[in-house]
Amino acid sequence: MIDDILEQRGIKYIERGNDFLVRCLNPEHEDSNPSMRIDKFTGIFHCFSCGYKGSVLLLFNEKINHLQVRRELVKRKIIEKRAESVGLSFPFNYTPYLGNWRNIRPDTYRKFEAFQHTNPDFINRIVFPIRDMSGKIVAFNGRHLTDGIPKYKISPAGAKMPLFPAVTPRSGKIILVEGIFDMVNLHDKGLTNAVCCFGTQNINENKLSMLSIQGATGIDVFFDGDDAGQEGAEKVIAMCDRVGLLSRNICLKHTDPGALAQPQIDKLMSKLYA
Repeated sequence: MIDDILEQRGIKYIERGNDFLVRCLNPEHEDSNPSMRIDKFTGIFHCFSCGYKGSVLLLFNEKINHLQVRRELVKRKIIEKRAESVGLSFPFNYTPYLGNWRNIRPDTYRKFEAFQHTNPDFINRIVFPIRDMSGKIVAFNGRHLTDGIPKYKISPAGAKMPLFPAVTPRSGKIILVEGIFDMVNLHDKGLTNAVCCFGTQNINENKLSMLSIQGATGIDVFFDGDDAGQEGAEKVIAMCDRVGLLSRNICLKHTDPGALAQPQIDKLMSKLYA
């Protein structure tokens, strides 16, 4: 409903968990970068730059269906509670993904339980169940096969993403990458001690400390080679220092772990674990 209202008024948005991220609706705020979050169910908005708050429904004189809003909020709470207790289940009638998209072997997709489904959250996506250290499914992460927006979609919205997957360190080291396909590509080509953090903003000291439980004594930070990736790597290395984990930065300019071919990964492997 809220997305329909935004689309009718030509307001571009990006999905971020339970919210839509848009440029501020305050006419007095020249918002060059999207800084307003709109709850996708209630329409309540808040600009974290200028502080402007309100309701999309009231702003655009739309009728408020209080019953529908209440139902959506209850549905969201049930999903959250279920995920906290017993975990999520694979959707009914899902189809295992057996292709080799991005030159990743079908066996690797099978290892990570990748599937496809006609659910609106999953359609035209390769979907991965995300398990925590106990093996419980806490979320699904679907990557669009073309240029669909968003490129990655996490379900349920707002799920807390762990470092994934739980792995055995190699020579005491775990490789930390940004995205799930960075991790899957490294596993596919032999670096099976790689875990992903689902974005540089989704990493903290508590999560890094959990890697010690998996036997890690050091972290090889392998983020994208662009400026944003390297800024994120510097922050993670500082966190590693604070939690007592040795760390080093692997920086390959103009590329990322998900784009490396087998010869490149073989060369990297020999350097890291000679």
